[in-house]
Amino acid sequence: MEVAVLDIKGKETGRKAQLSDSVFAIEPNEHAVYLDVKQYLANQRQGTHKAKERAEITGSTRKIKKQKGTGTARAGSIKSPIFKGGGRVFGPRPRNYGFKLNKNLKRLARKSALTIKAQGNAITVVEDFSFDAPKTKNYIDFLKALGIQDKKSLIVLGESNKNVYLSSRNLKGSEVVSSSELSTYKILNAKNIVFLEGSLEGIESNLSK
Repeated sequence: MEVAVLDIKGKETGRKAQLSDSVFAIEPNEHAVYLDVKQYLANQRQGTHKAKERAEITGSTRKIKKQKGTGTARAGSIKSPIFKGGGRVFGPRPRNYGFKLNKNLKRLARKSALTIKAQGNAITVVEDFSFDAPKTKNYIDFLKALGIQDKKSLIVLGESNKNVYLSSRNLKGSEVVSSSELSTYKILNAKNIVFLEGSLEGIESNLSK
């Protein structure tokens, strides 16, 4: 699959980038995508929720009324869950929501997500560039040149570029990641994906295994 390579001003350079069919043109596996996105979201959960149960409530443990003859249900402690201020039954406890997936499945999920984006013509390739200094205006001009300033976008760098990253940090609708940080969730969450030319080799070598 060939894609035209653009410059930082959104104009064609006359060169073509070859996208590997083994990464960008496979049969998408929706279940693998589902599992990988589910794992990503599960890992974002803090899992610090906690409610006090009966044994953790501060209060007297004396029997608050006699067992029989009151005409109401028996009750042994004011900390019982049926009373106001009592402990919660089976309340949430701190836990880790993460779970493991094998590398082959995660690799398949990312290739499936990239294929879906390629089929939707949502992939753009731009020649490598950098900014002299971190400046949000320069980054906005770059997005405008590509016509994606009002869309959720993901910019994929070949290697870490501090000036480009810092220039994008104030914008909610656009995210900059290196090729090693690319995830299925981030691919699907963006409307448009912009690959810098230098990122393609690393992505294809990682996902073609």
